[in-house]
Formats: sequence, C-alpha cells, structure tokens
Amino acid sequence: MKRGEGILPSQQIMSQESNQFENPLRELRLRRPPFWLVAIFLIAVVVSWLPLVVAARRRVQTSAYPRIQIMQDMGNQPRYKEQQTSPIFADGRADRPPIPGTVARGQLNEDDHYYRGFSTTMVGGKPQVTFFKGFPKEVTVDDRLIARGQQRFAIFCSPCHGMDGSGHGMVNERATELQEPKWVPAASLHSDIVMGRPDGHIFNTITNGIRNMPGYGSQIPVPDRWAIVSYIRALQLSQDAPSSAVPAEKLQTLKQQQ
Repeated sequence: MKRGEGILPSQQIMSQESNQFENPLRELRLRRPPFWLVAIFLIAVVVSWLPLVVAARRRVQTSAYPRIQIMQDMGNQPRYKEQQTSPIFADGRADRPPIPGTVARGQLNEDDHYYRGFSTTMVGGKPQVTFFKGFPKEVTVDDRLIARGQQRFAIFCSPCHGMDGSGHGMVNERATELQEPKWVPAASLHSDIVMGRPDGHIFNTITNGIRNMPGYGSQIPVPDRWAIVSYIRALQLSQDAPSSAVPAEKLQTLKQQQ
C-alpha cells in the first residue's frame, strides 16, 4: 500500500489544518549568552554579598572607635569618661564621690564579727577596738572550709609566709638573699604572738594588712578570708597541738617514742 492510500479525505483536511496553525516558535532555541554578560552577572552577585560579610565581621570584631549608628536612640550621646574634668561641679571633677552615709544595696555589712572581725566602742571619748574570738555563726569550720583555706593560703600567703607558715616563703628568701635594706622578714605564723591573737585579729590582718604587709580585702572575699583563718589555725595546731587534741591510742605511741 502506498503512502496516503489508507487515509480518509477528512483526515487529510485535518492534518493540513493542524500544519497550517502550528506554532512557529516551537523550534526556536535561545542562544547562549555571551561570556562578558555571564561574567558581569557573577561579579554582581559576589559584590552583593560583601555588605553581609562586612556586617557579620563587624559584629564579632572589637574597635577603638564607636560603631556607626544610623538610629541613635540615645545609644551614643555626650557623656563624661573616667578621670575627666567638669566645669559643672565646684571641685572640677566629673567623677562624683559617694554621698556620706550611703550604703550599696546588699552591702550593709552590719555584722562586725563576720565582716570586720572586731567591734568598736567609745570609751572616754576614744574608740576602743575589741577583736572577736572564734568564728562567726555564718562560718562552719569543716574539712571543706579548711581545704578552701589551704588553696587560698597557697596563692596569697605562701609567697612570703611559706607553705608551712614558718615565714620562709620564696619572696622572703629571695629578699634575704639579695639583702634588701628595707625588707622586713615575714612573720612566722607559729610564733607565740601570732598564735595568741584572736581569730578576728587574723581576719582583720588579712583584710587591712599589718605594718609592711598590704591588705588583701579587695582581692579575697569575706568567706575566703575566714577559710584562710581556719587553715592557719590548722597549721598552728599541726606544729603545737596540745595533748588533749591527740587521740589516746596515738598519744601513748608518742610517749613511747619519746
């Protein structure tokens, strides 16, 4: 059978009509854009990312200059910095001292035994200082407190007083070796004078210092100061313990050794 012999006339008419109305854009193909146009597009995309990268870096980077604020909202306003002068006040200082009699919130510190270690009374118009004996009620002397005191003692006290409290710390030994003319040897914590002082006296010495020894009140908080006092008492007890503090079975052994 030849081509077209089996096709009806109506089918031929429909085929011709479909060919007549076929979309001329059907076979159209877009040409590949030129290289320069692709390069410009990629560069524009990369450049658009730069503000985001700069902003992200600025958020984690410190600078000596104030940040740029489009909306100020009182975030950056004229103000005095520390140690600046000011014509507003009579003394010319921008830094204002605390008003006499004011107490910071939570810092009333009215318990003399816990916060100072001594009490002051007026006798004959003169202040009379009395150091407290024993530890305040806020302090519980146990193994944990003594261990904390040992750690703080090793950091702040041992450089001069030595790890055993005998006064032969590395600073004291070095100053003695160099024969420093103004060096005052560190006191032994096992001397009768120090051992006879009340606990409040030792606490006050740690806080405010004594003679050439500086105070550590600004560096050691109150609980740690009492921890150091407890460890000093433990050191003293280790070198000069009374017989009543030694267990009976060990006391008998010590007597036999002597």
